[in-house]
Amino acid sequence: MKKHNFNAGPSILPREVIEDTAKAILDFNGSGLSLMEISHRAKDFQPVVDEAVALFKELLNIPEGYSVLFLGGGASLEFCMVPFNFLEKKAAYLNTGVWAKKAMKEAKGFGEVVEVASSAEATYTYIPKDYTVPADADYFHITTNNTIYGTELKEDLDVNVPMVADMSSDIFSRPIDVSKYICIYGGAQKNLAPSGVTFVIVKNDAVGKVSRYIPTMLNYQTHIDGGSMFNTPPVVPIYAALQTLRWIKAQGGVKEMERRAIEKAGMLYAEIDRNKMFVGTAAKEDRSRMNICFVMAPEYKELEADFLKFATEKGMVGIKGHRSVGGFRASCYNAMPKESVQALIDCMQEFEKLH
Repeated sequence: MKKHNFNAGPSILPREVIEDTAKAILDFNGSGLSLMEISHRAKDFQPVVDEAVALFKELLNIPEGYSVLFLGGGASLEFCMVPFNFLEKKAAYLNTGVWAKKAMKEAKGFGEVVEVASSAEATYTYIPKDYTVPADADYFHITTNNTIYGTELKEDLDVNVPMVADMSSDIFSRPIDVSKYICIYGGAQKNLAPSGVTFVIVKNDAVGKVSRYIPTMLNYQTHIDGGSMFNTPPVVPIYAALQTLRWIKAQGGVKEMERRAIEKAGMLYAEIDRNKMFVGTAAKEDRSRMNICFVMAPEYKELEADFLKFATEKGMVGIKGHRSVGGFRASCYNAMPKESVQALIDCMQEFEKLH
């Protein structure tokens, strides 16, 4: 039976990316060595990093003066690296979910942190709109897509201070104006690569402004100077990321990814809104295209486990909602084919007929 992978992360990757990476794991570039055992300093591997950086810049239209880094530690380490490198006195944070809250918690160890707005009181089911970012903040931090709650900022904000964004789960799903940010980061395991590598887009002249000592490994300048090679980088995930970037370009680039994301999300939300057994959880204007969250309608609540079992038997994988909110979550990242979204819709309609 065909499996439809709706996992929130680590998540679906294009089939050809998996196959090309698997081939390189057996034999990298005809070297007779596995990708897993070559040196990151090998002359064959440097072009992998160089091309991945070049494609990042091309696909996201990154202006001059920015570096693209491939690091370890996930977005969770960036929660600490960002304030280490940029917070001198005060930072502003928009609290739109668990990950935004965790990022804010880390920043409090480095200076004053202002929570400009929060949707915690409504279980993060919407993104706050009316707030003021302090003009004297060193930066304003946002989490563009909230995987647990299914909300997303789909446009770049206009604020009066430099922005920092965690784009772990929606990078490459829409065009972004990188010039508005001093730093964009994310774990790669949702829209880019298997887990193990973190991407960071950093504005070169924003680094080196804080007065504190920064440990060598946590200093962005270290990795800018070292071209992501200061220490051994995660070789296999970087190679897989390159294959994904090539795939995105071949499919038509970020604009095409956005078109597909709008189409797939539109299909599934239309079914959620039509089908009286299900209810969407996020405010309609803030609904994520990447993570579509829904629950059983109150009168069908007792059928939640039954639907999960029914859908699983039909080949739907990873649709159980996050343990903190329950219900269901269908993650529709770039690699998710439209056919899989339709298969889930068919499943919901079949379950409706049965009940």
